[in-house]
Amino acid sequence: MATTTTTSSAQDTLALIGRVLIAYLFIPAGFGKLMGFGGTVGYITSAGLPLPEVAAVVAIIVELGLGIALLLGFKTRWTAIVMAVFTIVTALFFHKYWSAPEAMKMMQQINFNKNMAIAGGLLALAAFGAGRFSIDKK
Repeated sequence: MATTTTTSSAQDTLALIGRVLIAYLFIPAGFGKLMGFGGTVGYITSAGLPLPEVAAVVAIIVELGLGIALLLGFKTRWTAIVMAVFTIVTALFFHKYWSAPEAMKMMQQINFNKNMAIAGGLLALAAFGAGRFSIDKK
C-alpha cells in the first residue's frame, strides 16, 4: 500500500536550510578543484589513488555538479546518496587518522568524523527528500 506524507512548512524550510548548508560546503570545494585542477590531481596522486585525473573530474562533478543539484533540490534522493558515498570514500582515503603521524592524528580524526556526519545528513535527505521548496516538488 502506498502512503503519502505531508510535510509542514517548518519541515520544508528546514530541508531547504539543510540543503543550502550542505551545498555551502560542496560547491566552493568543487569550484576550487576545477580552478586548481593540477593541484587537485597532485593531491589525489599523493594519496596513492589510481587515475588521479579521472578521480579529480569525479570529485568536481560530485562536489560542484551534484552540489548545485542538491542546492536546487533536483533528483535530491539519488544526488544525496551519491554524495554520501563520495563523502565516506573521501574520508577513508584522505582522512586516515589511524595511520596519520601523531601531530596530524587529531585533525585527521576530526575531518574523518565530520565527513561521517555530513554523510549522515545527506542520507537523511535521501530518506526524507528535499521538501516542498525544491525542483523535485515542482
